[in-house]
Amino acid sequence: MIFGEIIRIALRALTVNKLRSLLTMLGIIIGISTATVLISAGQAVERYIYDLFAGIGTNVLFVVPGQLTENQDPTAEPRFGELTLSDARALSNPLLVPDMVMVAPEADATATIVRGDESLDVDLIAIAPQHKDIRGWDTQIGEFFSQVDMDSRRRVAILGQTAFQSLYSPNENPLDTQIRVDGVVFTVVGVMNEIGMSQFGNRDNSVFLPFTTAMDRVLDWKTTRGDYKVTQILVSIASEDRMAQAQIDIEEALRERHRIDYFEEDDFSVISQTDFIGVFGDITAVVTVFLGAISFVSLLVGGIGIMNIMLVSVAERTREIGLRKAVGARRRDILQQFLAEAIFLSVLGGIFGMVLGALVMRAADSQITALQLTLRVSTVAGVVAFCMATGILFGFWPAVQASRLSPISALRSE
Repeated sequence: MIFGEIIRIALRALTVNKLRSLLTMLGIIIGISTATVLISAGQAVERYIYDLFAGIGTNVLFVVPGQLTENQDPTAEPRFGELTLSDARALSNPLLVPDMVMVAPEADATATIVRGDESLDVDLIAIAPQHKDIRGWDTQIGEFFSQVDMDSRRRVAILGQTAFQSLYSPNENPLDTQIRVDGVVFTVVGVMNEIGMSQFGNRDNSVFLPFTTAMDRVLDWKTTRGDYKVTQILVSIASEDRMAQAQIDIEEALRERHRIDYFEEDDFSVISQTDFIGVFGDITAVVTVFLGAISFVSLLVGGIGIMNIMLVSVAERTREIGLRKAVGARRRDILQQFLAEAIFLSVLGGIFGMVLGALVMRAADSQITALQLTLRVSTVAGVVAFCMATGILFGFWPAVQASRLSPISALRSE
């Protein structure tokens, strides 16, 4: 039978009972729309995570207190151990870490900012001037911290974008105005460029203070020996290909400083961009597989629905099949026709499902702008191919049943 004739007959058979065809496609529509949204969301999350950690830089190592196990989230609370400002100064020694370019201590806490009658809960980030180069952070308004600010423990502050917008009117100049951070008066010297989310939270809803100022005047995080505690130490390395050796040097230097015996575990962890991306990538993959399994169940139900309705169609059209065979139709022609009908049901359901999924993504994208949900050509091609395979898989048995009918028995049926 000519291919065009097969298509024409299949379409006519489907349009004879439009409601039944639509209800048959419903399972495929739901399954494909769900799969489309989940696949696109998974791809968007992967892009978001990669962009998030790409900003760290491929030549930056993070040293955090506590020993993280292989499967533990790098942003999770460490189990034990502490790092100090003295550790950071030791790592800035080129004799200990020859591939080191610069080192920056950091402390992260929470605080309340008060300006006039306005108050705001924010993240307090105690940083060093080196953060400007290591993290690529800079001010949109005003100046970044200098070494003088650090050494003299000046009470100066830089606001994150969200904190600035919450405390000041759009046209108001924040420079040289005063705010209180946990009751301590600070002068605003700058507003940070938009940073967005990082591996440690939303950096825009933050107040940035010179590390030494924050420690002496706000946090008072000190060890029993009077040394400043730090949340993490950032170490910039000369080149990406020296990262592995630099990590070994850092570990050896800190093990010696912390007097860790050969058979004891480290009380710190050294983490790279690759570690962050790998862990969060694994989490995303597990979630995607789980949600994909849910979508597969919907598609399975839709495929079974197609098989059932095709079996009903074969039973209803037994006399038609017998008549066609009596006038010369071959078993292959009957098989191709019913397979074409099953494939059309599946593919049309897939197309409607993708349209529904695209509408859902468009609505979600307007609310969650950070993820940038998009429907890729590869996703469309994959969905169409999957729908064709579903039509063939679940339509094959009804098509075989139809092709095996005896013309005489079929014509005698009521």
